[in-house]
Amino acid sequence: MKRVFSFVVSLLAVLFIVMGVRWLIAPDGIAPEFGLILGDGLGLSSQIGDMSGYFLFLGISMLLGVVTGHRPWFYAAAILLSLTAVGRTIAWLIHDAALASQIRSEIVIAVLLLIASRVLGEDD
Repeated sequence: MKRVFSFVVSLLAVLFIVMGVRWLIAPDGIAPEFGLILGDGLGLSSQIGDMSGYFLFLGISMLLGVVTGHRPWFYAAAILLSLTAVGRTIAWLIHDAALASQIRSEIVIAVLLLIASRVLGEDD
């Protein structure tokens, strides 16, 4: 069971890291996948900095959880994904935004990370 969780979480972590690196080196290729049009000037800086930081933190914290077995790394990633889902829901409810289909993946991965914290996490 531990091997399966380690593999799945590591694979997802690498996917998030690749997305973060794509934001750094080829933002014009990944922005449309999020329904975004790249800005310019400060807006472009914010898009690249925020999106790359988000995905790199997510992937690195997941890998650190797998490698070290420290539960807080899994919790950090789960909290980030959960807050993203909450933000999407608020955007839909209050700001007339489309409800992004990615919300399902964010919730599923957050739950997976909470389970992984129990399966892979060491007792402190």
